Amino acid sequence: MKLHYGLDDLSEFDIVAFLPIILPIVAIGLILVLTALIDLYRHRERRENVLMWALIIIFANTIGSILYFVIGRKESGGR
Repeated sequence: MKLHYGLDDLSEFDIVAFLPIILPIVAIGLILVLTALIDLYRHRERRENVLMWALIIIFANTIGSILYFVIGRKESGGR
């Protein structure tokens, strides 16, 4: 049993075998980020801290988008 794997072992790694798992996750994350950015842009007059939310959505990727939809859309309901 080998307990330590080095860089030489990465040459045996088959990325094509993992594509059916990785691609849907990446696609869902990208769609979520784009949807959050589009919603933020469309409602930028009613939202507070637009720049902050854009940076959170872009740099925190999926988590940032989820936070925007849960917290960011409710923050400026009174306008």
